[in-house]
Amino acid sequence: MILLTTILNIVPRPWLIKISYWVRPLLAFYLRGKKYQDPIDGRTFRRFLSYGYGKKRTNVLAPSTLSLERHRLLWLYLMRETDFFSRPLKVLHVAPEQAFYSRFKKQSNLTYTTTDLNSPLADVKADLCALPFSDNSFDVIFCNHVLEHIPDDTQAMKELYRVMKQGGWGVFQVPMENDREITFEDNSITDPKERTRIFGQYDHVRIYGKDYSQKLKKVGFQVEMIPYAKRFTAEEIERYRIVFDELIPLCTKDC
Repeated sequence: MILLTTILNIVPRPWLIKISYWVRPLLAFYLRGKKYQDPIDGRTFRRFLSYGYGKKRTNVLAPSTLSLERHRLLWLYLMRETDFFSRPLKVLHVAPEQAFYSRFKKQSNLTYTTTDLNSPLADVKADLCALPFSDNSFDVIFCNHVLEHIPDDTQAMKELYRVMKQGGWGVFQVPMENDREITFEDNSITDPKERTRIFGQYDHVRIYGKDYSQKLKKVGFQVEMIPYAKRFTAEEIERYRIVFDELIPLCTKDC
């Protein structure tokens, strides 16, 4: 079990995706139980796995879907607050999360396109700063925990705005420090260890603060930072292993 956990934490994501197809069943069987539940597939476990490139977070990685806190919160939001699973929608998923990929792809109501430079789950290999899609192409866009990797995040935001349909919406989650007023970035920091120490991960280039919503608004989005986890009881937060103060950045494009 220690070996499996180590693999999940240190192996580059494209390789992790490939090997996870045989790792996940082993993890799910070993950790079966009743205490915690992954709402994405409904399965229950005696505990979740630890995860994190720098500082490890305990009991956060669900073994059957490999979902983290943010994935489970977003799934609950989509299920309970939107018509994502019933309305015909054209969807773009940037850097598709494995926890969602196969489920979204099977949804008959969705025309589902994935994009990334490196992911084996990407239908279209593309740079987020220069997307190969026409203006006003997608009803819904997911771009979660991607922008913190992009040196020119403003250009990436402009591209997301360009390809979103008028009246469309998206969720663009990023790691945020809710008590930080201004986003911090320093392009001179290139050493992986130093990036991990300062930004939390070896391939992150900034730490977002409260001004994240303003950055999105400047490119044209209407933005609502939804404190969705606060709608759950303490027991539900613990059972699903979600973060009480995590925000869902809901971005819309006016008609």
